[in-house]
Amino acid sequence: MAPRTVPPTAPARESLADSVHSSLLAWLMDGNAGPGEPLSIDGLARTLGVSPTPVREAMARIERTGLVERVAMRGYRVAGLLTPAEVEELMDARLLLECHNAAAAAARVDDALLARLQDTVRRMEDAPKGPSFADYQDYHRADNEFHRLLNRAGGNTFLADAFEALNGQVQRFRLRLVGDGVTDAETAIEEHGALLRALRARDSAAAADLMREHLEAVRSRALADSAAVGHHGTHEAQG
Repeated sequence: MAPRTVPPTAPARESLADSVHSSLLAWLMDGNAGPGEPLSIDGLARTLGVSPTPVREAMARIERTGLVERVAMRGYRVAGLLTPAEVEELMDARLLLECHNAAAAAARVDDALLARLQDTVRRMEDAPKGPSFADYQDYHRADNEFHRLLNRAGGNTFLADAFEALNGQVQRFRLRLVGDGVTDAETAIEEHGALLRALRARDSAAAADLMREHLEAVRSRALADSAAVGHHGTHEAQG
């Protein structure tokens, strides 16, 4: 399969493997291949002008996010979109992990972590919001880093690793909802800011409650946006 658009050129400072990975991830996140569509390693390599090896390595990395899946004897294909029921299950799992971890993090947060979390909020404010993945990827990274830092700060390695495993499916979740870029940035940034204030106050109960409110709001926005898919374009709910 030859891609319908050429994946963007990655910065020269990146290694070839990272460059190919960045290009293919952006190409997938921009919806250039539909759910269930087969992905040819050789075809993608020809389009990118590289050997199949870095493409194969990139696909293995992307597979861990849930965006693509390996089919026995047939190579890779784009993963199916999460159904509304799967979105519900994903958000339920995030609630169980992240509310607990936020409360634990509030009890042991230090100034260095607070500074790093504040930096992610600032980057979310400053980042472009779309419409393409190349435009909003910095926002996406800052948003994701906030949650990863907070979950790791809870202090339970097993729970932090569980979040990391779950976090791969968040990429698949976002794939369902891309197209117009980030449509809820102002609200999401406010929610992150409120969480940061609870952490700064070392208020575990408030941190857990605010994380729950944030994730429930993400769930509601995501389900509302996904209902519009095929009618008014697509959207991206962050969290």
